[in-house]
Amino acid sequence: MRVHRVWLERLAVGRQRLYGGAGHHLARVLRVQPGAEVVAFDGAGNEAPGRVLEVEGDAVWLELGEPEAAMNEPRRALTLAPALLKGDRLADVVRMGTELGVVAFRPVLARRCDVRELSAVKLARLVRIAGEAARQSGRACVPQVHAAVALDELVWEGGAVVADPTAPQAWRDAPELDGEALTVITGPEGGWSPVERDALAARGARPVQLGGRVLRAETAPVAMAAAWLLDGEV
Repeated sequence: MRVHRVWLERLAVGRQRLYGGAGHHLARVLRVQPGAEVVAFDGAGNEAPGRVLEVEGDAVWLELGEPEAAMNEPRRALTLAPALLKGDRLADVVRMGTELGVVAFRPVLARRCDVRELSAVKLARLVRIAGEAARQSGRACVPQVHAAVALDELVWEGGAVVADPTAPQAWRDAPELDGEALTVITGPEGGWSPVERDALAARGARPVQLGGRVLRAETAPVAMAAAWLLDGEV
């Protein structure tokens, strides 16, 4: 029997009411019945087993067991800082990055971005996408999706690398990869300007290239996330 995953911001032993979009999805889309097994997660790394007690319209009553820390989160903390991208490309980065184990997304506005802002509506959609991707991939943590900032306002903890196909150093040789926290900064469809390259390097973000191929703006952050997060875990 399939075990459904549900996102509840507060986990507690006993009876819990699930409503809104999550309740509608269970009740109307999945059409769960009393007795169905669920796993609830709080988006902060904890999960609890449970079962469906009853279904009332778009509301689902659950009985939850004792919450415990999930054991499937990556041992490393990766933040992706992609430049704003056209269409659904940024949504694709958030979706796939969440599946891989990214802990946060910090979109940046670069000089050559075709998109000049991240509206509140689009930001809310990215947050929803991160939550859905976490649920579908079995994660108990939902990564934070921050509002977009200008590139020179981006801050990070730990090491930072910049995807740059013109960089002399290969990704695999960057010393920043040996740490437990990393921020990966990737550019727009038009690439970085020389001024941006110099400014990031001056702030300690190491430029790296991924080999002899030039990756698309939406491919580079996902490829780099996979290379770092899955190293040593598969």
